[in-house]
Amino acid sequence: MTVNTDGDIAARRDLARYAFGAQFAEARVDSDTGEVRVSRLLGVFAAGRIVNATTARSQLIGGMTMGLSMALHEEALLDPAIGGWLNRDFAQYHIATNADVESIEAYWLDERDEDLNPVGTKGIGEIGMVGTAAAVANAVHHASGVRVRDLPVRLDKVLAGLSRRA
Repeated sequence: MTVNTDGDIAARRDLARYAFGAQFAEARVDSDTGEVRVSRLLGVFAAGRIVNATTARSQLIGGMTMGLSMALHEEALLDPAIGGWLNRDFAQYHIATNADVESIEAYWLDERDEDLNPVGTKGIGEIGMVGTAAAVANAVHHASGVRVRDLPVRLDKVLAGLSRRA
């Protein structure tokens, strides 16, 4: 059996179908070493109807952990002599885990939008990640006064900013 949904899709009204989120981070910065510790991550999302709360929470927390990793650890390094990757495996490419943040919470608004689609769902695949790195960088600025504008927020960047302020 073949089903053609072209007519149904063409008849839909032109509506915004995006999910939205806001992420907040709390960080501590050691002024002697430049070490950054994220004590808390909080995300609040408007992502349509949540069909399975357990998997949605896991997806959002996982995305926020990925955003933390992007903010503090992830950096692809090339060898300038040969053009190959210096950190091509997980032994050399550092990623964050749940142990890298003391508290992580994800919440969503009970959003019902029957005009969106018959179920009222939106995608939550990456929404947990996209704002987290910026929230962490802003938390580092709030904690230390150092504005790091390129990721990852490394010790040397924080220390350089702290020495300029002294």
